[in-house]
Amino acid sequence: MSTRAVLEVIALDAEDAVAAQAGGADRLELVTEMAADGLTPSAATFARIRAAVDLDLRVMLRLTDGFGAGGPSGVDRLVRAAGELRGAGADQFVLGFLDEQGGVDLDAVERITAVLDGCRWTFHRAIDRAADRDALRKQLADLPGLDTYLTAGSPAGVDDGLPTLLAEAARRGDPGYEQTILVGGGLRLDHVPALTAAGVNGFHIGGAARPRGWLAPVSAPAVEEWRAVLDGDAPPTG
Repeated sequence: MSTRAVLEVIALDAEDAVAAQAGGADRLELVTEMAADGLTPSAATFARIRAAVDLDLRVMLRLTDGFGAGGPSGVDRLVRAAGELRGAGADQFVLGFLDEQGGVDLDAVERITAVLDGCRWTFHRAIDRAADRDALRKQLADLPGLDTYLTAGSPAGVDDGLPTLLAEAARRGDPGYEQTILVGGGLRLDHVPALTAAGVNGFHIGGAARPRGWLAPVSAPAVEEWRAVLDGDAPPTG
């Protein structure tokens, strides 16, 4: 039995969300402030998007640029934001924090995920900046709700990270490697064949869904092109 690949699209607002759904997206990552690589949207923004589409929504929990949690006060703010979003109906999230040495900030992650009360969540591209990816995965392996890693395999993007992605895909099912690999970060259509051949079935796009740049909304036809390639209905292009 074939498994449909998951196509996740970054959405900033309800207009993006409607276009992504029309193009065939399976899930949205909700963020604001892409100049800072995506921060936490307001509960009101979440509510508008939730009313506009019936897709799964994963909401970013990140309040400042970089991959630190901002110390105890930053974690307090993140906990409050998570609680407000839960109160608005959010039930899937995206987060990930490192300490100054590049290890996972386990205290911050545990405090925030405790508020999520078992909701499913993605550990985002902080893994690509980690000092030891394998150690990070094993430290997080038993946290409730963690079902996905968003990764390019390298801080520089999928071009450089492809060997790491393929190696991690080959370890699926090992301790720390049970979660879905969601590939994103410089992802292009021509990367898809090697990834799908390795068993990867999660794909995350942001700029690729916006041919006119981040100041323009998501393009439904751009998302449709990705959907067709992932479904095997069109050949990949560069």
